[in-house]
Amino acid sequence: MPRRDPGEPYYRVDSREAYQIRQKDPQNTVVVDVRRDDEWVTGHVTGAIHIPIDDLPGQMDQLPQDKKLLFICAAGVRSGLACEIAASMGFDTENLYNIEDGTPKWIANRLPTSRGNNP
Repeated sequence: MPRRDPGEPYYRVDSREAYQIRQKDPQNTVVVDVRRDDEWVTGHVTGAIHIPIDDLPGQMDQLPQDKKLLFICAAGVRSGLACEIAASMGFDTENLYNIEDGTPKWIANRLPTSRGNNP
């Protein structure tokens, strides 16, 4: 179940919860991977958008304002920062999620994963 810590403008979920959120409403859910390019190619959430955290502030216009955004990285730190950036740029905090256990756990849970530059 999504959790929100005091002072955080986003929800925390694990990879299985994120998968369930996405399965429940795929048309209104977007996964955003904020890892570096070299991390992305080793495995990422199938269908995710890839915007490295350093590029995110300048590319927020690529993300829909009216959908749930599930940010993911390797361990939940950069994805938490991505949620903070999105909130500071006016995105609805009810739509911001940090997949806090990260991509390695997503892959370990055998959830849909792509490799290389495939989406």
